Amino acid sequence: MIKILPKRLILACAASVFLFSGSTHAFESLENFLTPYLASHELPALAAAVVKEGQVIAAGAVGTRRAGQNIPVNLLDRFHLGSNTKAMTALLIAARVDRGDIDWNSTLSQIFPEMASGMHPSVRSITVGQLLSHTSGIEADNEDFLRLLEKSMSQSGNLDELRYWLVRQWLMLPVESKPGSKFAYANMNYVILGAIVERLEDKTWEEVIVEKIFTPLELNTAGLGPQSSPGRINAPLGHLPANGRIKAMLAGPSADNPLIIGPAGSAHMSILDFAKWAGWNAGQGKREPQLVTPRTLKKLHKPVVVMAPRKDAPPGTPSGGRYAFGWGEFSVKWANHPLIYHGGSNGMNLAHIWLDTQRDFAMVMATNIGSSRADAALLEIAGKLYEQYTKKKTKSK
Repeated sequence: MIKILPKRLILACAASVFLFSGSTHAFESLENFLTPYLASHELPALAAAVVKEGQVIAAGAVGTRRAGQNIPVNLLDRFHLGSNTKAMTALLIAARVDRGDIDWNSTLSQIFPEMASGMHPSVRSITVGQLLSHTSGIEADNEDFLRLLEKSMSQSGNLDELRYWLVRQWLMLPVESKPGSKFAYANMNYVILGAIVERLEDKTWEEVIVEKIFTPLELNTAGLGPQSSPGRINAPLGHLPANGRIKAMLAGPSADNPLIIGPAGSAHMSILDFAKWAGWNAGQGKREPQLVTPRTLKKLHKPVVVMAPRKDAPPGTPSGGRYAFGWGEFSVKWANHPLIYHGGSNGMNLAHIWLDTQRDFAMVMATNIGSSRADAALLEIAGKLYEQYTKKKTKSK
């Protein structure tokens, strides 16, 4: 476990100090490396961290929480992770598979038997594994999805009740293609998975992710929805291009996607907690807590479908490679084997995560703008960090 020492030490030292497994170690500052990207790629803020064998070996956060104002970010600031939340929802499902409550081939008609008679025949046989891998036949976010999201806002109840309503309405519609036949990146897959978690746990997905992931992994900065609070700039604000300028999006209804689709992409946390999550995954069960068996964790990381290359993929969405269960796999010129990868964006923020499980190595990076230039910056940063830090030996613990 990593426990952060008082904030003043982090902000005052070039090499910040951590407590790790009862001993202290220092990590290298990335601030000087990251700072030039702010101007060259028009980023308000930028953060990154590198993890080897579960230990942060380099990290940095630079820039401002709000463009045009001097509100410096720091390593404890919460960045929005977008679709990197999908891997967390997949882990919640996997935990119930380990318990034997469901399996990868459980169908929607089995999980929601009371809905079965009203389901469109084409969706009854969709399996948990197909939802996790975006091979359910559900089309990428379309007009039906947006229409039902809008209608869900007029429903009453807690978020689990709203999701149940949304899932019931959605499952009356036909799928675009035969389940299992092709890949289509659709957030609705993970909304349904969130509703499955709620069915099995008898709690909202929000309660479950806090209880089952954020708390045991000690992701103390983790939260859901906009990373800043209404009326405060207590985290990096998301930003959008507007009339040739960059517009900061204050906390409010437009600062994130609707909370009903949270299981597909609403998590936020500091870059250090994001690194902790990445390092835990890169170890594939080597380190506590054991939230699922090592075999199951490896199953989540194992690709099952090829994704067609997309040159026009929006930042944070898959542009090619292969997809697993909440994770992608991507080949890059700076690594001699494919790496586990995922991106996430709500259009106003952007985050990348990279795992090299062969080396027990991981990298995370995030910025508070969702532009194509931001995407290019994070990809370039990933390549340079990988080349530099995979050649370094980790100091003894």
